[in-house]
Amino acid sequence: MSTDPYTPPAPLQGSARMWGTIALSAATFMNVLDSSIANVSLPAIAGDLGVSPNQGTWVITSFGVANAIALPLTGWLSQRFGQVRLFCVSVLLFVISSWLCGLAPNMTTLIAMRTMQGFVAGPMMPLAQALLLSSYPPAMAGMAMALWAMTTLVAPVIGPLLGGWITDHMHWGWIFFINIPVGIVAAFVTWSIFHKRETPTQQLPIDKVGLALLVIAVGSLQIMLDKGKELDWFHSPQVMALGITALIGFAFFIAWELTDDHPVVELRLLKLRNFWTGTLAMAVAYSLFLGNLVLLPLWLQQFMGYTSTQAGMLMAPVGLFAIILSPIIGKNIAKFDPRALTTIAFAVFGLVLYMRSNFNTQADFDTIMIPTIVQGIAMAFLFIPLISITLGGLPQEKIASASGLSSFARMVGGSFGTSIAITVWQDRAALHHAHLSELINQGSQTATSAIAGLSAAGLGPEGALAQINRMVDQQAYMLAANDVFYASSLIFLCLIPLVWLARPARSVPGKGPGGAANAAAAAH
Repeated sequence: MSTDPYTPPAPLQGSARMWGTIALSAATFMNVLDSSIANVSLPAIAGDLGVSPNQGTWVITSFGVANAIALPLTGWLSQRFGQVRLFCVSVLLFVISSWLCGLAPNMTTLIAMRTMQGFVAGPMMPLAQALLLSSYPPAMAGMAMALWAMTTLVAPVIGPLLGGWITDHMHWGWIFFINIPVGIVAAFVTWSIFHKRETPTQQLPIDKVGLALLVIAVGSLQIMLDKGKELDWFHSPQVMALGITALIGFAFFIAWELTDDHPVVELRLLKLRNFWTGTLAMAVAYSLFLGNLVLLPLWLQQFMGYTSTQAGMLMAPVGLFAIILSPIIGKNIAKFDPRALTTIAFAVFGLVLYMRSNFNTQADFDTIMIPTIVQGIAMAFLFIPLISITLGGLPQEKIASASGLSSFARMVGGSFGTSIAITVWQDRAALHHAHLSELINQGSQTATSAIAGLSAAGLGPEGALAQINRMVDQQAYMLAANDVFYASSLIFLCLIPLVWLARPARSVPGKGPGGAANAAAAAH
């Protein structure tokens, strides 16, 4: 290991920068796509491997747990092995684990391979961001962020559509096999371009205690969030045990990491006002975004009669404005206060969710799609400026650690958001169902007329009541969805003051415009 001070390599030029950007973006796209593509294929996978749908959910849980554990390790691993080497090895191991997932003969093997896939996927996104940032001059850092962000905006939308099509027309294994050519090409191109730009390494000791505590705490928390709804949350001894284990594990983990000389996760970054403010705002915003992103298709398919493909088509325009506006915002990020841009994002998110809170069961396709299109504006204004706030002013050697830690907070926030949104939706639906059911009685002229109409249509008394119950269910879940949308809208507005606690980095003479943007491509 050289003792000379590290000098970052000069930005790439011409075709090298273009192909490097494509390779890094392809690897990121593959990673994000794989986290969502399997969701719609779970029934087919569970049926083919002879297990129940509930057991099949471990295909998702195992990936999420391993990925959550690996993300905060990115900084330590990159210092130990180098960013380029770690990225290429992670991509190749991702390819191998994808291939083995597709060949899995039983659920046990599939879960084991998905765990491996999730773990090796952890460092890929933060390192892709860091390498992409090093490829562009400081004045174009915002544009680099925008190019990378577009891949992460499109992949979650394409994932369910592509997964559904593959499952309907091919064997489910192809949702994993499609990663093989993409990953091999991405790793080859990345190594060819970046291997001479390797970052310095240090023979850091392994923080075995910190690593063990991280695995215990994160694993317990992620499993609790994934299985809580199925097990009725804290009415289940298993969920209680997981929650207590996670709480104790995190308490010991934080105490250990703050006092260890070579922590496996650099928690001291949370002392920086910009970092903790941006990370907290991103985690809460992403939890709201993802929770509502999961809730809307569920409501459409279960209670509005939409097919999976139709629901996917309705969600697809969410990336339209995001793709158009992201390059513009990225190019001009240095000209504006990122706190103001993030405020616009939160305000638009609040407006979108308020529009959804006024939906009813008569809403047509166009009515539901309009807020989805507008949401693309919020997404474009959210990610790039908020990343700029989070990582602005950090030294280059801290980028990988900060990226991994902020990405971990975002991922855990997403897990919380999904679990809370679905649980609150179901609880509020039960409450609304009880209130609406009170109106169905012999003294209600409306109820009597409805039953008479259904009876005239040929339904018996039980059939007529069953049909009315389905109508009540539809209304109850619609009202419950409105409650979740409205509460999410208010929380987005409450996040605006949090962003203004940050102090965005200003331009530094000699380092190009946009000091904040200069470090900001590394933590979506």
